Amino acid sequence: LNAAPRRAPRQHVRFLPAPGGGDSRATGLVATMVPVLADHPLVRGPRFRQLKIGAGHRLDVKSSGVFVLGIGHGNKLLTDLYNCHLIKVYTVGGLFGKATDDFSDTGKLVEKTTFDHITREKLERILAVIQGTNHKALLMYSNIDLKSQEAYELAVKGLIRPMEKSPPIITGIRCLQFTPPEFQLEIHCLHETQQYLRKIVHEVGLELKSSAVCTQVRRIRDGVFTLEDALLRTQWDLQSVRNAIQNCQLKVKTELEKTLG
Repeated sequence: LNAAPRRAPRQHVRFLPAPGGGDSRATGLVATMVPVLADHPLVRGPRFRQLKIGAGHRLDVKSSGVFVLGIGHGNKLLTDLYNCHLIKVYTVGGLFGKATDDFSDTGKLVEKTTFDHITREKLERILAVIQGTNHKALLMYSNIDLKSQEAYELAVKGLIRPMEKSPPIITGIRCLQFTPPEFQLEIHCLHETQQYLRKIVHEVGLELKSSAVCTQVRRIRDGVFTLEDALLRTQWDLQSVRNAIQNCQLKVKTELEKTLG
């Protein structure tokens, strides 16, 4: 904002000595328009000294991907979006064969295990069990009578989800890639932390009679925001930020009206 062009300084009338040439006896005054020194950038300093910016669902230092920020009035919209309890989507990388103290590949090594017996079919069977267990929790914390008309209408709109705080819930999980010892999962979830997702990878390894660590956590969707809406570090300039805000206004408004009325 401070790098943007400023308006021209105001002008005011000053009576200055008339040019006397070589005659030092000239004492006449001439009305002259000159800039107001109070408007000079070196006098005024930066135009913007404070800007209210709020963070949406946070990402820890080992994670990457979509990170939503609110500017000015957008801080209230962040609160409204939080109250919508929207689903977030991650791609999570894993590595079979070892376990660490913090479930990540950079943590302190705890043990090494074999993984030759693991197949994609076995992995997908475990993922199906995880999704089924979490689906029951989703219905329980949603506090909806499944036999009611309300439940039917919410299911049609895809709005069956807890509207209050709940434990982390996985609404969908599938295997994207399986090239032992590496694998990649896509996880749809609510109220999670990135550390919780790393723990899921660890538990998958245990269920498969092995061990696993998380190599990557990348958020690819946060509610209505996707990777296509995100700005790279090289795009952090005024025009790109303005365009991003304008492009997202309609879908944010639509989601708030659909979920919160």
